[in-house]
Amino acid sequence: MTYPMSIKIAVIGVGRMGKLHCRVLSELPQAQLVCVVDRDLQAAQAVAAQYHCQALESPAQAAAIADAAIVAVPTVGHIQAALPFVQAGKPVLIEKPIAKSSAEAQQLLDLAAKTGSTVQVGHTERFNPAVEALGRYAITPKFIEATRISPFTFRSADVGVVLDMMIHDIDLVLTMAHGDPVSIEAVGVNVIGVHEDIANARLVFANGCVANLTASRLAIKSERKMRIFSEQAYVSVDYAKKVGAVVRKSDNRDLIQLAREKNVKDLAELALHMDYSKLVRVEDLQVDETAEPLKKQAESFCRCVAEGAEPVVSGVAGLAAVRCAERIVQAIQAHRWDGDRSDRHGLGIIEKDG
Repeated sequence: MTYPMSIKIAVIGVGRMGKLHCRVLSELPQAQLVCVVDRDLQAAQAVAAQYHCQALESPAQAAAIADAAIVAVPTVGHIQAALPFVQAGKPVLIEKPIAKSSAEAQQLLDLAAKTGSTVQVGHTERFNPAVEALGRYAITPKFIEATRISPFTFRSADVGVVLDMMIHDIDLVLTMAHGDPVSIEAVGVNVIGVHEDIANARLVFANGCVANLTASRLAIKSERKMRIFSEQAYVSVDYAKKVGAVVRKSDNRDLIQLAREKNVKDLAELALHMDYSKLVRVEDLQVDETAEPLKKQAESFCRCVAEGAEPVVSGVAGLAAVRCAERIVQAIQAHRWDGDRSDRHGLGIIEKDG
């Protein structure tokens, strides 16, 4: 399929993320925001007036005039919103997670394979410059620790914190570990509603890698950090601040040799007179702090549309993340909350007033 130089793109859903996508597309010379879609036509009209495009009520109407679409509706509506474009063989970028279930996602991808549609998933963290900087190091992770916490935003309440927030780190870990986990243990607590709001999962992979993931949407502060342990190096990344540090074994051989040559008493004496942190050679991740992940994602999507390029985060990758998330939720539901003292499984019980 041949597209014009200026790609006509529809944004479906004009909530917080939809508005951000509209702003980014308006800044790209290769893209034309041709229409916005929302069940709330007045909301769509307000955004359309700002960006001088059409306001529509249904994705089917948008599929008739746009070359591609960005789907930014709540998770439960992802498949329905993307369907008219996939049926027409047109590319879609679907916000994470790709769907509320792996079964729905698989059906959409099966259809895309028949119609020639390209599906990209909005795991925007892949475009975080700190993540891209990690790609310059040949690191084989053996242990990954990820923490992603924030105050409750009252968005994405239709799914639990695993599909809402942990899904980002699931995607990154699956990419680093090069496969699906062979075993999962998890525990979660629901406080606000029926879905888990806090969760921790331990993933073990066939190659020996172990990942410990924690997510909470009930925290006092926001934090998005990952620590990676490998035989080659230790890496610490702050995704929110877009900074990181690397301690490479090859750069610290002198310190390692010094420690090996000393006995316990010598090391204790050495610690009294030396600052360990000043002895270690730490390399800062070379991060392009000016890069905007959402904009880089939009540029990648435009390349998929115009040139047929492979998505950075394909529908298959998005499906793998959802499948893993489902296994984590199943592990939470199977967790024996009181150990052997009772048969209570899964989440806590919501207390009701009165």
